[in-house]
Amino acid sequence: MRTLPLTRTRPAAATAARALDAREGRLRRQVAGLLTLGALVTGLALANAARAQDASDDPVIKSHGYSYFGELKYPADYAHFDYVNPDAPKGGELAISAAGTFDSLNPYSVRGRAGALSSTMYESLLDGTAPADEYGAQYGLLAESLEYDADKTWVIFHLRPEATFSDGTPVTADDVVFSHNLFLEQGLPSYAAAVKKRVLTAEALDEHTVKFTFAPDISRRSLIDQVGSTPVFSKAWFEETGARLDEPRMETSPGSGPYMLDSYDVNRRIVYKRNPDYWGADLPVNIGRHNFDTIRVEYFADEAAEFEAFKAGEYSFRTEGNSRQWATGYDFPAVQKGWVKTEDLPDGTPPDNSGFVFNLGRDIFKDKRVREAIALAYNFEWSNESLQYGLFSQRSSYTQDTPLMAEGVPDGEEKTFLEELGDLVPAEMLTEEPVTAHTSDPARLNDRRNLRRAAGLLEEAGWTMGPDNIRQKDGKPLRIQFPINSSGSATLNSVVETYAQNLAQIGVDLQVQKVDPSQFTLRRRERDYDMIYAAYRSFLGTGTGLMQMYGSAEAAFSVFNPAGLASPLVDEIIEKSLRTDSLEAQDVSLRALDRALRYEFIMVPTWYNPSYWVAYYDMYEYPEELPPYDLGYMDFWWVNPDKEAALKSAGALR
Repeated sequence: MRTLPLTRTRPAAATAARALDAREGRLRRQVAGLLTLGALVTGLALANAARAQDASDDPVIKSHGYSYFGELKYPADYAHFDYVNPDAPKGGELAISAAGTFDSLNPYSVRGRAGALSSTMYESLLDGTAPADEYGAQYGLLAESLEYDADKTWVIFHLRPEATFSDGTPVTADDVVFSHNLFLEQGLPSYAAAVKKRVLTAEALDEHTVKFTFAPDISRRSLIDQVGSTPVFSKAWFEETGARLDEPRMETSPGSGPYMLDSYDVNRRIVYKRNPDYWGADLPVNIGRHNFDTIRVEYFADEAAEFEAFKAGEYSFRTEGNSRQWATGYDFPAVQKGWVKTEDLPDGTPPDNSGFVFNLGRDIFKDKRVREAIALAYNFEWSNESLQYGLFSQRSSYTQDTPLMAEGVPDGEEKTFLEELGDLVPAEMLTEEPVTAHTSDPARLNDRRNLRRAAGLLEEAGWTMGPDNIRQKDGKPLRIQFPINSSGSATLNSVVETYAQNLAQIGVDLQVQKVDPSQFTLRRRERDYDMIYAAYRSFLGTGTGLMQMYGSAEAAFSVFNPAGLASPLVDEIIEKSLRTDSLEAQDVSLRALDRALRYEFIMVPTWYNPSYWVAYYDMYEYPEELPPYDLGYMDFWWVNPDKEAALKSAGALR
């Protein structure tokens, strides 16, 4: 589930780029479900239930949307989001690509590899995927309104009576409760464990009213938005079919969203079409959005085949993640003829925290000196210039280029915050600047200064050079298994392979293992690796999702915590951050969290880019002013029918 930071206005400096994971075909977001506008409810359907819950005399907050501090940009009577084109034409097709394979159309299974966009059919009570110009706010989707007490000990959602699934059956409160419990019983263990501790009950008060009650004495963060963002399924369908949420399957349950599954050809293609009977099609919140008649996803075995297919017009829109390809590959006939446009569009989201992640469950990485030594062998500057055309910057912070980035020696409120944590805070964290990515010589791959430092650290940690030029300790070689998705970027492969060359010079045997996409997914889930290229989601605010990513409680199995970090210091900072009662106090705590995560050294930070690299056949258009938090090509772009007809007439598209 998505962690939603609070709403804020971000300065220009905070348009920090997302990190690209250097894997072609990465789909940045799934097609959003409908955000719905609703008038504020002036009376409860169940007066008795309302009187019972309001017995505490706490004021009841009623709203058409939710943010933690109660601030919403859009009032209940807004006509449409500011950034959309309300006159955008409907029609046409968006055709995109994916690399690898799929063996399921159930995106919530704990096994198998789900097809791209397979969660697009399902909606939730609140939708946090839009608006894209407001961070941390969620507006009513299946729910027309919500109400909650000032202490956020409970929340009641009022469903839209007109909401229906694609099979025509109504969406009811029973479906909401069923879906909530289904995720607890059959969902990801880390998610279920976290939610069970915080959500005590879910109950249907009547057909269109559902109430959640939360545990006492816990942070109020990520409670209302958590239950509000849970996908809602048809209870009747699951009971009739006996399907399970945790098992792969090709059969899909009916969803309530604007798109539904049209067809699929395993490992080749998935097509989604607009639901002609979509219950929310005419709501003001949908004006200017969900403009394509169909969304087609073409699958390819590898990056090379994927790119060749784009050049040939087999699909029409591409987000580029390969710097080599972006720098040298876009000079083919369709570009020369003006059929294909390439654009570098601004990205206002903070970068994902990507890098070469250490599996801290492995004994070889218990000693931080070993991790630091292995990091020193990575030459970002050389890799960027020689393999990535100098297009990236190196990431150091977990809140890179934002006001939450820790800088300098702690002082003021941050110093006070850290001092109050007592002995949990290492002395050097209070007296030194935060850990920063090392610099290397861009002129040569093997920066001798860094390699000497790395060798010294390994010696200090007891790893001595063996007769086969591989370091050993207690008779065990310093050998690291590093799986890579075989359908991923060739550039990433080159970066890792040159990294392995440097590591070999200091006696570390990095074994790069190319595995098929399904096996890679399984190994990632089961944490069957010593190191892996992975990313932690970025954050600009506090939520309990931070515990899933960085907390100790689920560290042994959380798929959101690929390092398996379990740090009492990090736990306490997150706990204190969850209890902050102002934006200013929250920011102080998150700067301290950034500092602590950098101190823990759970990964070798890699690269990031401040832009979206996009290439598309020149029939797509977008609003003049793009919102800061989403490129939105699957949400609020549209097809110009005249341009589409001209391209087809010219034979540009297949």
